Amino acid sequence: MSITFFIIILTASVSIYAFNNRELFDRFKLNPYMVVNRKEYIRVFTHALLHADWGHLIFNMLTLYFFGALVEKYFIMIFPAGKLLYILLYILGILISAIPTILKNKNNHWYNSVGASGAVSAVLFAGILFDPHMSIFIMFIPIPIPAFLFGIAYLVYSQYMSRQNKDNINHDAHFYGAVFGFTFPIILKPALISYFFTMLF
Repeated sequence: MSITFFIIILTASVSIYAFNNRELFDRFKLNPYMVVNRKEYIRVFTHALLHADWGHLIFNMLTLYFFGALVEKYFIMIFPAGKLLYILLYILGILISAIPTILKNKNNHWYNSVGASGAVSAVLFAGILFDPHMSIFIMFIPIPIPAFLFGIAYLVYSQYMSRQNKDNINHDAHFYGAVFGFTFPIILKPALISYFFTMLF
């Protein structure tokens, strides 16, 4: 079984179970106040196993399904310990994408966040690094968008929406997860940045 498929099964199983188990949902969700003041560090990772509703879950898991297999394949091809490093990409994607949210809301009792979006963004942007011209389709837009253009728009939009702070979406997790996902493979193999620009132009 591929690592991507295992992550999808695990995340979907816990999310669906938590839909009808409020106690588990409350114990696993990311609450920065509880993380900082009560040292409940496990929430930093378990929140990625939860989703707000079916739409949230399906969107994240479909994105992971389509791009995770590609990124997993590249990691196995490029790195000697590719499978382990791919798992590390996902786990660190959860952690890195959560840190700004925790710092920003550490004194806010009422702030909560759930979802694998930060880690999924990390996987997506690792894919953009490896294949900047792959086609990405967005709902209601009938034409494919080159991945690198989508990436730029995604980062600008996430940063803008984070500053607006008008919805219940954790745009910080999207932004920082994406930045981490793009840079992590480069840290492991700096030559990838030259490869990216060669592929881009």
